[in-house]
Amino acid sequence: MFKTLSNALKVKEIRNGLLFTFFILVVLRLGSAIPVPGLNTAEVAKYLDSIMGQAGFVNSITGGSFSQMTIFALGVTPYITSSIIIQLLTIAIPALEELSKDGEDGRKKLNTITRYTTIALAIIESVGLTIGFERQGLLTVKGILGYLLIIFTLTAGSTFVMWLGEKITVYGVGNGISIILLINIVSRMPADFLALYELFIKGKDIVQMIIAAAVIIVVVVATVVLVVLLQDGVRKIPVQYAQKVQGRRMVGGQSSHIPLKVNTSGVIPIIFASSILSVPAIVMNLFSVSPKGVWEKIFNGMNQNYWFNPDHPWASVGVIVYILLVLFFAYFYTSVTFNPMEIANNMKRGGGFIPGIRPGKPTQDYLNKILNYIVFIGAVFLIIVALIPVFFSGMFNANVSFGGTSLIIIVGVVVDTIKQVESKMIVRNYSGFLND
Repeated sequence: MFKTLSNALKVKEIRNGLLFTFFILVVLRLGSAIPVPGLNTAEVAKYLDSIMGQAGFVNSITGGSFSQMTIFALGVTPYITSSIIIQLLTIAIPALEELSKDGEDGRKKLNTITRYTTIALAIIESVGLTIGFERQGLLTVKGILGYLLIIFTLTAGSTFVMWLGEKITVYGVGNGISIILLINIVSRMPADFLALYELFIKGKDIVQMIIAAAVIIVVVVATVVLVVLLQDGVRKIPVQYAQKVQGRRMVGGQSSHIPLKVNTSGVIPIIFASSILSVPAIVMNLFSVSPKGVWEKIFNGMNQNYWFNPDHPWASVGVIVYILLVLFFAYFYTSVTFNPMEIANNMKRGGGFIPGIRPGKPTQDYLNKILNYIVFIGAVFLIIVALIPVFFSGMFNANVSFGGTSLIIIVGVVVDTIKQVESKMIVRNYSGFLND
């Protein structure tokens, strides 16, 4: 990694891209310190922390902007949500499917649709937040103009962050949206480690300090290792192509493979499951409804603040629902993005086959069987990684904004960015060779 970075800095194009990316990230962090006008941000932070079990994760991917309600409070979350929606609709709507297959022009049109969807979602989220804050008496402005000021600020901030991400993609290094997520998550880590130090190490005797520090290091390292294994895990399905005659030559006969990632759906199941579980809290607080009796316990069980807490055994219901949702969305998203029938047909047309498996329907059934097995393993690992920080938060009150989901994003972005830098260096070397 460091060798790649050192070599990359010697290339003017990549060096300029890194400097441009750094400049954009500075602008991003500066904007994350400017509060939204018309809000009592101190009270808003307490309110959000009390009602949202997902505040830690939301804070992490927005670099703390959400809890402080700065102009970049929504961050890239509307863009991520709109991208997922458009990707799913591409499978369901024939017109969008045609655009996805229409090369560069189709991709540009889909990007435009995604941008407009992002703005629409940002407006909806801004309106919902403004109404909720107004009902709780957290606004310092009154009247329709005051509400519009808050809505416009949050929407413009999210749109501007989306624009910054696109500029990084074009003029910088790596995928802009992913880089923004990375820097936001990393920016929260020093404060999180400081909180762990003050909670478990500061003021303790030497033996307790050593034990606490060792446990924290082991848990963090083990989680990182698990994330790396989850991201790099691949099941390679061997494929053999039969030889055939073209003119006077024999072509084909080569061996290849189909790489099936263990974590085929990435963090999408976690995002979907977390979003669904956060809906009851948002709706209840939006309309100032307070559930009573058994419903109150079930409602609290959906809040991650109560999970694995011995004082709230009902919260185990929320954990079970969360696990089932992650499993469901892992299979659902994989079934939408990976089509075994299409792969089997393409292999058959190209003269390819899996050794020991007949082409056509048997190949499709075989791929489905392997895929179901892999998706289950990946989903189980994903659940373990996501619940590790939640477990320590509930059992030991070790509240941190980063967790397994954030680490999955970090590892994925770092690996993808390094690969992009290396590919640019390879292209430059080829260009230099041809110019010589």
